[in-house]
Amino acid sequence: MPQTAPFAALRYNTNHVGSLSDVVAPPYDVIDPELQDQLYKQHPANVIRVILNRAEPGDEGDEKYQRAAKFVEQWRSEGVLVPESEPAYYVYHQRFAHDGKEINRRGFMGRVRLQPFGTGNIYPHEETHPKAKVDRLKLTTATRQNNSQIFGLYPDPENEVISLLDRATEGVTPVEATDHLGVQHILWPVTDEAVTAEVTRLMEDRPMFVADGHHRYETACNYRQAILDEQGGIDANHPANFVMTMLVGMSDPGMIVLPTHRLLRGTPKFTSAEIIEKLGDEFHCETAANELDAASAVWSQMEAADEQGWIGLYATEDETWVLAKATSAAAERMKELAPERSDDWQGLGVSLLHRLVIDELLGAKGHPKPTYVHEVREVVEGIRGLGSQAESDGDEPYSLAALVMPAKLEHVEAISLHKERMPAKSTYFYPKLLSGLTFNPLA
Repeated sequence: MPQTAPFAALRYNTNHVGSLSDVVAPPYDVIDPELQDQLYKQHPANVIRVILNRAEPGDEGDEKYQRAAKFVEQWRSEGVLVPESEPAYYVYHQRFAHDGKEINRRGFMGRVRLQPFGTGNIYPHEETHPKAKVDRLKLTTATRQNNSQIFGLYPDPENEVISLLDRATEGVTPVEATDHLGVQHILWPVTDEAVTAEVTRLMEDRPMFVADGHHRYETACNYRQAILDEQGGIDANHPANFVMTMLVGMSDPGMIVLPTHRLLRGTPKFTSAEIIEKLGDEFHCETAANELDAASAVWSQMEAADEQGWIGLYATEDETWVLAKATSAAAERMKELAPERSDDWQGLGVSLLHRLVIDELLGAKGHPKPTYVHEVREVVEGIRGLGSQAESDGDEPYSLAALVMPAKLEHVEAISLHKERMPAKSTYFYPKLLSGLTFNPLA
């Protein structure tokens, strides 16, 4: 891994703002307009005004970025945000419930020295989009700070690093916040120089795999280049050479990856018999009861099998679920369709779903962007036109639904090491990291 270092964060002054829960927010890219409005009303200093400043009447261009910068400046002058007096690694635990179990995901925040993707041992696993990077660069340039952290994974089979840091939190008073989903976020600063130096040493030879925040990472690289171009060179320890990052060991018991299921419009509508016929020799297929609520039973079978080649498809024409399992013929067909890709990439559930099933066998290539959901309940609600996934006025009903297995951490590592990118929404790391726990000044 490139250099990992403690940093003196800019943090909310809880004596000023009261409860930290009132001023934090999830990452900008999972905030819809309804939640944005809710966060605006929650507290006048909520970080939403920085990470996702809303458009105001009379805006003609980039005013929202300047407003974000003014909020940062105002909050610093008023003591709402205060700089730490010494560098720290910030131990960050997230406690949440999943499948009836209480889980604690443990990591720590620090600064990571930037390396453009493809030049060192920091690896992406998903594609990025220019529009999002332009947006984040404008915000970073205006505020001159990292406003949200990257989420990075590193190998640590014995959980050596986080165990060292956890021991160092004894006697340290944490700050806590609870997000809108009920996840508890707990943060301890660790400033002991001997401990932080040992953590830095332990991290030196480890690769980092970007789990979330690809756009923000590339934005940090672009911001550094802009500073280099502007100043003609910067010191090796200039803060623009680093990016604020949450680091979690890949063997931490709290690391889980949730599925991202698909709801599609704009494809042909099929009966279950038509789907089975079109999937041919590439899949072994069976049908579930001809009712939408059989989705839970289909998903239970897929989870029990725990194999990437299992896909659940909902035939809207006869309201029947088809459970499909990839055969060796599917593997051979993927080699023909994606010869430039590794076997690991070709075998991913999302690769099989999109490249083979939807684009090729069902003939629906070029369909509109899917709606992505994470719970089977949301799939059912979307098909029925209920809940948060209900179609809006004027939208046609969904024509196809797909349940797909999530990529695992070993897939992230293997495909990243091949220097490949997974298809969109291959992973969903839950829970999301909060914005507003720390900020990393870049000037």
